[in-house]
Amino acid sequence: MLIMNKIKHTDVAIIGGGLTGLSLGFYLRQRRLSFMVIEKEDHPGGVIKTFRESGFVFEGGPNTGVIGHLEVSALFDDLYPLCELEIANPKARKRLIWKAGRWEPIPSGIVQAVTTPLFSLKDKIRILGEPFRRRGSDPMETVAQLVIRRMGKSFLDYAVDPFISGIYAGDPESLVTKYALPKLYRLEQDYGSFIGGAWKKRSREKGPRPSREVFSVKGGLDNLINALVAVAGNQSVVSGASACRVIPTEGGYAIHYTKNGQSQVLHAKQVVSTVGGGLIRQLMPFLPADELQRIDTLTYAPVVQVVLGFKRWPGKPLNAFGGLVPSREHRKILGILFPSAFLSGRAPEGGALLSVFVGGMRNPDMLALSDSAILDVVKTEVQQMMKLPAWDPDLVKLFRYPAAIPQYDAESMDRLKAIVRLQMKYPGLYLVGNIQEGIGMADRIAQAKRIADLLNG
Repeated sequence: MLIMNKIKHTDVAIIGGGLTGLSLGFYLRQRRLSFMVIEKEDHPGGVIKTFRESGFVFEGGPNTGVIGHLEVSALFDDLYPLCELEIANPKARKRLIWKAGRWEPIPSGIVQAVTTPLFSLKDKIRILGEPFRRRGSDPMETVAQLVIRRMGKSFLDYAVDPFISGIYAGDPESLVTKYALPKLYRLEQDYGSFIGGAWKKRSREKGPRPSREVFSVKGGLDNLINALVAVAGNQSVVSGASACRVIPTEGGYAIHYTKNGQSQVLHAKQVVSTVGGGLIRQLMPFLPADELQRIDTLTYAPVVQVVLGFKRWPGKPLNAFGGLVPSREHRKILGILFPSAFLSGRAPEGGALLSVFVGGMRNPDMLALSDSAILDVVKTEVQQMMKLPAWDPDLVKLFRYPAAIPQYDAESMDRLKAIVRLQMKYPGLYLVGNIQEGIGMADRIAQAKRIADLLNG
């Protein structure tokens, strides 16, 4: 039997207590606006989950982010000492690509690009002419089409394809550059070249720039979540809220949900949804079906992460950030991350922590396999690729993400236009999260800051 509690009022209701929602709460607290974060899981943080076991510290969701927006460093400055930014150890900056049975480092400059075995001689010669090629005219050009046009097929196969698999778990033949890699798209459109454009952009930019360094949080990403909740105030974050529905009312919105068997109603002047595309229809049944269809059909790549911990590491030296596996190599994993090589305290001294990723748009059926079948695949691949004399990990954890990473494909333009139309039709409603403006942690923080600047009391 449901018991109705007293109706509450707030300036802003935030649906979804992941990084976007909690960061937005932080910025609203700075602006002295009242808000409530409503999260369906029994803990805030969304996909960010940190575990500590047997001397290992590992993530059950994203492992790292890139400081691609100035808001990231500013947020950590504001949250210190509740949590502390950790920059990846520069000694492990090298990224590896698997080719013909061995790991090769990704080139970090023009000299390395023309000497590496990753690329064909033809494409190495082509790269010298990249600054002089015409800029593209098709805004719907895929990542694969763009790279082949400017750099050549081997650059697609052994640089961009594994990168897309590692970041998006996606297919460069499907992702549209303008939406999936907007900074790369703008580099060509604004400056006419990747190589020359990067130099021109750097020389023309004034003021501080994002460092582009890889980051995590000292002690684990959940320390960032805990800090955001502490600043927001426990009374402003509701976890374990089920059956949430949003209904337009005069002067705002009514948010109905159930908590501990009690029916709750929250009235808010403005509502910010940070949920995935497939959940909006259920959350907001009042939205027109034809517009929702452009949003809830957003494809998400399924991913499985297998975390491996070794108290004594007997394999290949882990002096890199990790390794990515190109599609054309026909391996059964997407890549391997080496968190203990670039983050402190992730494994016992002399040990190692690895995160192995399988599935994605390349092998979506992997998610349907049993745990034991997936672990057999990981054992075979990792033991061979990392030169392990025996298979004896001290820690094995498997995490499944049926809807891990949104794919910004050819449907993106229609989705973004539909979002704009809905927000215009329903003032005070904002549809954000990873359905637009990027998938990384830095994107989530920057988006939260942008939305906070639009909201009012």
